[in-house]
This record gives sequence, structure tokens and C-alpha cells, in this order.
Amino acid sequence: MGSKIHAAVRKTNNIRLKNKLIISIVMLVVIPVLLVGIILTASYRQNVLDQATQQTMNNVDKIKKRVSEILQMPIEISNNLLVDDRLSDFVNTRYETNFDLVDAYWEFRIFQDYLRNYKEIYNIRFYTANPMPLSNWEFLSVDESITNMDWYREALDQSDSSISWHYLPDETKENRPYLSLVRKIDFPLYRSYGVLVIDLDQDELGGILSQEPFDTMIFDAKGFIVAAKNPQWVGQNIESMDFAKDLSDKPAGTYEFNYEGEPSKIVVEEVIPPSSRNGLKVVSVFTIDSIVSGANRVSMLGFTIIAASLSIAIVLIYFTSSFLSRRLLLLNRVLSKVSMGNLNVTSEVDGNDEIGLLSKQFNHMLASIRSLVEEVSESQMQKNLLELRQRDIKLKMMASQINPHFLFNALESIRMKAYVKGDTEVSNVVHLLGKLMRRSIEVGGRKITLKEELEIVHCYLEIQKFRFDDERLTYKLHLDDAAESVKIPPLIIQPLVENAVVHGLGEVEEGGLVIIDARVKSDRVVIMVEDNGGGIPEEKMREIEFACKDLEDAEEHRIGLRNVHQRLVLTYGEGFGLKLECLPGSGTRVTFAIPLGGDLYV
Repeated sequence: MGSKIHAAVRKTNNIRLKNKLIISIVMLVVIPVLLVGIILTASYRQNVLDQATQQTMNNVDKIKKRVSEILQMPIEISNNLLVDDRLSDFVNTRYETNFDLVDAYWEFRIFQDYLRNYKEIYNIRFYTANPMPLSNWEFLSVDESITNMDWYREALDQSDSSISWHYLPDETKENRPYLSLVRKIDFPLYRSYGVLVIDLDQDELGGILSQEPFDTMIFDAKGFIVAAKNPQWVGQNIESMDFAKDLSDKPAGTYEFNYEGEPSKIVVEEVIPPSSRNGLKVVSVFTIDSIVSGANRVSMLGFTIIAASLSIAIVLIYFTSSFLSRRLLLLNRVLSKVSMGNLNVTSEVDGNDEIGLLSKQFNHMLASIRSLVEEVSESQMQKNLLELRQRDIKLKMMASQINPHFLFNALESIRMKAYVKGDTEVSNVVHLLGKLMRRSIEVGGRKITLKEELEIVHCYLEIQKFRFDDERLTYKLHLDDAAESVKIPPLIIQPLVENAVVHGLGEVEEGGLVIIDARVKSDRVVIMVEDNGGGIPEEKMREIEFACKDLEDAEEHRIGLRNVHQRLVLTYGEGFGLKLECLPGSGTRVTFAIPLGGDLYV
């Protein structure tokens, strides 16, 4: 029996790990069931929610239309009164006696007619600045308490007789608040004005919302609830209601947030009547759970089925992973031995699945590591031998450093013998040659001062004068005091002077002149090397410029110019290279500039 199980296990070892997982998933159909369940329940739930949202939006839209119709009535009344001469004459007439005023009140029936014909209108009153000895609760004289009211001041501030909507207490109705139209009416003929206030019937507004399936309310621009399905909300300000305190600034649309601790949706719609500076907002709210409870039950059933499938899958995956973990543990033991430094081990995990292939690759890797260790050992031996040879070379190099000193000492001996014999010219030239060679060897790669560079140039020119004679070669050298300590790369000017002597004055038999001038100009030191030789033909001039710019294909005797140009550009940047000026028969001038500080120019 045990041999059969072992044989079955060995057979499973030949199946790829990917195929094992695929077989398990296909057998259980976990992923299809999971995806289908989630998609169907989510789609159904979302569909129910969308339908409820659309229904709420339709209901809110109907409420908006109905509210607009109600608001249109006081607007039309105010438009009529705005041009009604009877109102103008009544307000601006001076009555001799109280009896005349009472009689005028009796005759003026316009407000009562409107109240009788429009059930949506609850009350109409007019505030006038003209003193009225008697009030009939329709025409009220403005006193200090009225002038201090925000709605009254706001109406007077408007020059276009626009309409505003406020939730106001009606002093003629025991100060009960009503949604009211407020509008300033001007009487140009009399140069007077008044403020019209029309109250809407609270029952008419509340009746619009009484049959709504969800909590719905209407509030004004200041957040006062003027009508609601829940009568207890009427008169409250939305700032005092946790779920609605942020609605005053919300534009029309649909929003999601918590209502009484439950996730909910709120539909907001704006009602802006014609000729109005402000308006109302209609808000309807419903909890998501109350809409999708049926969908949630379906979801729970689906998730129950999915959970059962996953439980079966987990059991099967557990047994499958047990087989895999045993083989991985065997491989891990071998890896642990290798980590301790034992490279003479071999993994015995077999099979053609991923773990078996990994075991084979691991064995190949160990063989390669052992081979590399042997190669590294051999390489280390060669490295040690190379270090011994390098030490020998260093000793030889240290010995070779004696040669320059021997050369300088020999030149100094020659100079002294010439000086003793009275040949001061030869003695001086030998001294200059030794000084030139010593400076050239000692500078290395460090920067030197302009003064040191020109000392090298001076030595070079003196030696050249000795080679020729004073009639053939003379020179002038000028260095501003402010530029003496400016540092430059070594051997920058000397190649230019050498080029002027060798090539510029090469054909000159007498009167040859080389001028070296270094002057401070603004924030730079401008250095010029000029000769009075035969100059350079135009074709050669273009070749030299090309060589300096492109740094390729320069003639052998122009390599010095190219190298100097390269070093200047690399050290100080573009714009600090060599500049050549030349007219055939009038000599050659080479100039360049460096920053006064001697650093890279920024």
C-alpha cells in the first residue's frame, strides 16, 4: 500500500506546478463562481440603487416644477403692483384726517382680491417710508425695528427692483415665519419707495412634500427649512442638522454621505425663480440600505455559496501544498548546508515539475560555484605574483628619479666651467636651459601663476635668441601686476610663443619681433601673443580654425594650437578658446582670455 502511494506521489512530481494549480481551480470553479457571484450581485444592487436614485431625481424634479409654479404667483402679483398706479397714489397721498385714511383703506381692496383669488398666497403687506397715522396690517410704517432688518436693508440696496426670498416672521400673524417674496417698489413720480412682502401659504408648500417616499425638504438661501415631509424640521436651520449642514454650498446633483449613521444618497436641486437674486433648494435623502436590502439578501446567498466553494478549495489546496512543502523542505535543507559553507552537497529532490527543475539547476549552480572557487584561488595566486612584480617596478621607478637630478647637476657643472672660462653668454644660456627643463618637469598637472608661466616663456625666448641673434629675434613681454598671481594650466602660453618663433618667424632673416602681453580688462585677463612674420594664407587660416574647433585632422605643426585650444575650453568653458587674427604679410596674433579669478567661468 505504501509503495503505491509513493508511486502516485512520484507521478505527481512530473506535473508542472502551474498545471497543478490550474487543475485545482478548474475542479472547484472557485474563480468563475466568485466572479459571477460578485458581478451579478453588484450589478443587481447597483441597478436597484440607480432606479431609486432616478426615481428620487424625478420626484425632486416634479417638486421643483410645482414649487416654481407656486413661486410664480407672488412674482406675477409683485410685477402687477410694480406698475399699479392705484398703489402709487394710495401710498403717496396725504390724507387730511384719519377718517379719510380709513375710507381710503376701505376703498383699496387690491390686496384682499389677490388673497381671495390665489390660495397659495397667505398674506400681503407693504412697508412705506411715508408716515401712516393708522395701520390696517396691510400698510405698515417703517420704524427703527424694520430698518434694522437684514431683508429690508437688502431690498433697499437693490437698484433694479429684483426679487429676493426670505423665511420671515409676519408681525401681523403673531410673528409666525413664512417663506416670503421681498421686493422694493419705486414710485418715480413721487420720488418715494416702499418694500412689498408677500407670504406664501405654509400648508401649500408642505402639501407638495407630504406624499414623498423619502425624507424631503426645501430651504432658502440662508439655510432655513421652509417646508419638509417631517413637519418638525420646518423652521430649523440646516446648520443645526449634522447630515445637512454642508448642503448650503452644494450645487445641484447627487451626493453620498452618512444620514443618521447610515450610508445614504442625497439629491439636491436648485429653484431660482425669474428676476430673483436668490432661490430655494430642494433636497431628498434616502438610506442606501433601505433601497438595497433585497439585493443584499441575494448577495448574502451568493456569498454563502462562494464561501462553501472556497472552503472546499482551501482543503484541497492545503493537501496539495503539503506535498509541495515536503519537497521544498528537502531543498531548503541542502541550501542551509551551502549557506554554512559546505559546497560538497547535492540536492536529491527529483521530478520534472518546477521544484524538480529548480533542484537540478541548483546542483548545476553548485558545480559552477566550485569551479569558480578554483578559478578565484588561481586568480589570487596570479594577483599576488603581480603585486610582487609591481613592487619591483616601483623600486626601479624610484631609482629612475635620480636621472633628472643628474641631468640638472651636469648642466650646472657645464655652466660653471663656462662661467669660469669667461664665456658668460654660454653660461647664461645653460642656466636658462636648466631652469626651463626643471620648471617643465616640476609643474606636473597643477595650475601655476601667470608670472611662473611667463618666466618659462622668458627662458625659452632667451635660448632662442642665443640660437639666432639679436638682429633676427627680439621680444617684448608685459604682465600687469594685478594678473601676476592669476593661476592657469601650465604650458598654455609657451606653445603659442614657440609657434610664433618657429612658424611665424621661420622665414624672417632679421627684425623678427614677438610680443607677449597680459592685461586685466574688466573681470578677465586678456593674453596676446603676436609676431611680425609673414602671416598665414587664407586657406591655411581656415584649416587652423577647423583644427581648433573640431580637434581632428590638424597638421603636425598646428597640434600645439589645437591642444591649447582644447585645454582652455575644457578648463573655462566655451568662449574661452583661442582666437586667431592674421593678414598675409603683416604677422599673426593669437589671443585668449581667462577669468580674473582663474576658476571656471559661470
